Amino acid sequence: MTYSQRAKQIFEEEIRELTFLSHRIDTSFDSVVDAVYSCRGKLVLMGIGKTGIIAHKLASSFASTGTPSIFVNAAEAVHGDLGMVSSDDVVMLVSNSGSTNEILNVIAPLRTIGCRLIALTGNPDSALARDCDLVLSTHVDHEACPLGLAPTTSTTATLMMGDALMVCLMEQRNFRADNFATYHPGGALGRQLLSRVRNRMTTNVPKVSVTTSFRDLAMEMSAKHLGMTMVYDGERCAGIITDGDLRRAIQRYPDISHVTAKDVMTPSYKHIVQDALLTEALAIMDKYNITTLAVIPDEQTQQIIGIISIHHIIDFNGEFKP
Repeated sequence: MTYSQRAKQIFEEEIRELTFLSHRIDTSFDSVVDAVYSCRGKLVLMGIGKTGIIAHKLASSFASTGTPSIFVNAAEAVHGDLGMVSSDDVVMLVSNSGSTNEILNVIAPLRTIGCRLIALTGNPDSALARDCDLVLSTHVDHEACPLGLAPTTSTTATLMMGDALMVCLMEQRNFRADNFATYHPGGALGRQLLSRVRNRMTTNVPKVSVTTSFRDLAMEMSAKHLGMTMVYDGERCAGIITDGDLRRAIQRYPDISHVTAKDVMTPSYKHIVQDALLTEALAIMDKYNITTLAVIPDEQTQQIIGIISIHHIIDFNGEFKP
């Protein structure tokens, strides 16, 4: 067996176990979401070893998506780091076995502090699970490790359960792209998320009148390289024509010599305000399966000042342009 074949086996083993785990998720997950969402303080994740590394990642993910969160190493907690925890907090104790001494040792002092406790464990019958207020089970029957010893599938399960919780909390908080940008102002990701439509749009708007001939409107669309043109009736924008409209017109009219823009155009068109985030423009394009949007100054001023195309936002590799 080649290494690549073995790798595929490992993927399949972990996916199978994770599928079983997803089928066992029940209303206890709802209770955990409600507990964290209603928390007046912050979410504190505690762990040690490899599950501690997963807990640290989850704390970072929660914090960056609208749920105030920190990671505290369980071994350091009993040597002063419990001072980071308050009675308003919810503490999530992460341990696959549910019997890790460093984790169990923090339960009593956390009870004294008065915070609510959640167990994220692969053993729902463990001492940890019994001593916590809520339990999220990440139990898997088999590790991908051939010895059944190295944390593999179990750490993946812990990560996925935490990610599911994070996403549900994002949706509950209506956490949007502009919120995400607030917490990610640096680097390429920050530049992408903070970019506005006005920064990428073209002001060279393709324009024809309702009486423009089919040939001339096709020439205008070809010259501006956007695959569309706006159609005007005097000063009023009356509609839009896209490449698709041209193709349908050729199929519809045997003789296009007398066809005008008014015959071809679609009266309604999608638009976006110039101060919207690029991610918002992409969301609209994806929802309506279109590649361009008319840009207006604001919702009160419907004058078209530009066009934003998907090609202004995404490069040829399908990635956000920096």
